[in-house]
Amino acid sequence: MDKHEPYKIIEYGGEGEIVEKKSRFIAHVQATETEEEAVSFIESEKKRYWDARHHCYAYILGEQGQTVRYSDDGEPSGTAGRPILEVLTASGIRGLTLVVTRYFGGTLLGTGGLVRAYTQAAQAGLADSRVAVMRYGHRITVETDYNGIGKIQYLLGQRGIPIEESVYTQQVSIRFQVPYEEKEKLIKDITEATAGTARVDFSDPFYYKSAEKSFGNSPA
Repeated sequence: MDKHEPYKIIEYGGEGEIVEKKSRFIAHVQATETEEEAVSFIESEKKRYWDARHHCYAYILGEQGQTVRYSDDGEPSGTAGRPILEVLTASGIRGLTLVVTRYFGGTLLGTGGLVRAYTQAAQAGLADSRVAVMRYGHRITVETDYNGIGKIQYLLGQRGIPIEESVYTQQVSIRFQVPYEEKEKLIKDITEATAGTARVDFSDPFYYKSAEKSFGNSPA
């Protein structure tokens, strides 16, 4: 992933459950930034469902998704952890851990049945989660007079950029965040709209949570 590309994170983890031939597959999702947080969440699920037979999981950590782990936890190799990981990979979400707990129902499901069940449970957990978009960009502060503020608000409204903070004194100061690739054009437009009277300051680039949100696996 290019460092300027947006990526998705879990804002609120969800849960989902499916039943296949009396086996219960219970999925829980949580935002995790470090491996310590991921392991802690996995252990908490094992304690929560201490009498279950399997606690299979996968996690993807880091802005670039550089840390990836998964486990079948006693299920046949390739039937649980990897299908969960594939669901996470397809979602494009980073910084999350998904655990699927299985209560055995007495009937063997076979390799294909297990893959389908763990896949569907993982999808159900993600569908119940709230997802936010992280964008690479800048925080910009603009100070202008009362004549210029309306023009700037119009420019921001056209681009769907919300204002974080407004301070009205003798001048008007507003603060907002803008995607990296839009910064230069926006500053140019603000300068032209205010005939060069607006003062514009901007931060170093960083990842920030966009106001744009999605739920489950819907496109960001």
